[in-house]
Amino acid sequence: MEWSSKSASRAYLDTLQLCENKKREDGIWRDGNPESNELISALAAGMKAKLIVEVTSCVTLYTIALAVAARQTAGRFLCFIPKSLLRQSKEAIMNSGLADQVEFRTEDPSKLLSLYHNIDFFLVHCRDDNYTRLLNLVDVSMKRSVIVVAKHVLCDKKGLRWHIRGKHEKPEVRSLSHLGNAMEVSRICMNDDSDKKRRKSLWIAKFDEESGEEHIYRVPQVD
Repeated sequence: MEWSSKSASRAYLDTLQLCENKKREDGIWRDGNPESNELISALAAGMKAKLIVEVTSCVTLYTIALAVAARQTAGRFLCFIPKSLLRQSKEAIMNSGLADQVEFRTEDPSKLLSLYHNIDFFLVHCRDDNYTRLLNLVDVSMKRSVIVVAKHVLCDKKGLRWHIRGKHEKPEVRSLSHLGNAMEVSRICMNDDSDKKRRKSLWIAKFDEESGEEHIYRVPQVD
């Protein structure tokens, strides 16, 4: 995966500022895990995601985070929300200066997701069992790594990799442990012979009690 530290840093800082402003406002803005907003934005921007999709029951700070990432990568961001929240969602996004970055869709995502090919970054709010059906509909790109994020993952010991695996021939799914509010982050790529020759890596999450920040490290390992 081609990674841009510059894009990730810019998205992180922009998201931090915008989310801090939104936390002081009332309305539809909700967030159960503040520390992960910046992480989500940095991941999407750092991997230069060109097609970002979110399925949610309401607009949250994660929507802001992904809109910031889309602005940084000049990508397309689709946000599936209930039709009843469309007007107020548009107003909230407009007040954040990100109106041009979000394309709202009010249709049933299960009927449209399969129409979008090579999704680079997918965020689904897993509040019921329907999220497993949506994951099976996501068309990911095998030519580049893809980050798939799930929020409010239910008590499923198999995790996301179980639902993603099998959609494509021999996909490789590497997942972080659940972060914060039951969030799981997975990287998907093609599992071919050349990949076996690469060095393995280990993801480590550490919490800084003094600053209150959570840091994610990627540590290479030699076979």
